Amino acid sequence: MATLISKSPEETLALGEEWGREAQRGWVIGMSGDLGAGKTQLVKGIARGLGSSDRVHSPTFAILNECGGGRLRLFHIDLYRLNNAAEVMGAGLEEYLINPDGVTVVEWIERWLPFAPQGARFQAPSSSRIRRLVSIETLSEMERRITYEDSGA
Repeated sequence: MATLISKSPEETLALGEEWGREAQRGWVIGMSGDLGAGKTQLVKGIARGLGSSDRVHSPTFAILNECGGGRLRLFHIDLYRLNNAAEVMGAGLEEYLINPDGVTVVEWIERWLPFAPQGARFQAPSSSRIRRLVSIETLSEMERRITYEDSGA
């Protein structure tokens, strides 16, 4: 498990860009954190690292946004309005969480993995392709603690 402190939105964006450059087809990155913690900022960086010039914004109302134009497609999912794994499956999102044709980044991953508390080691379902589980904690107006662990998938 790795932990770092981002001191600005630009640092969070740069971290996401680094992750986007290393991302591989089929990866799922799950994120948890309060509203306004910086999850979408991290996704913007991932899109940039993938080479996408598409505008990234929170898909809270649409649940799923897709970004193209980069070396891999980016599927940006926001599960905030869903309550549990059954609702996620009912919304038809399972294909993006199990074997995406690109990279999937999921905000509010705890709605899919209810037993993945922040800061704890996690065990993704065997059918899942979750590569990285991320927790973002607001420390101050500008600072965020970003903790992440790779599953080795």
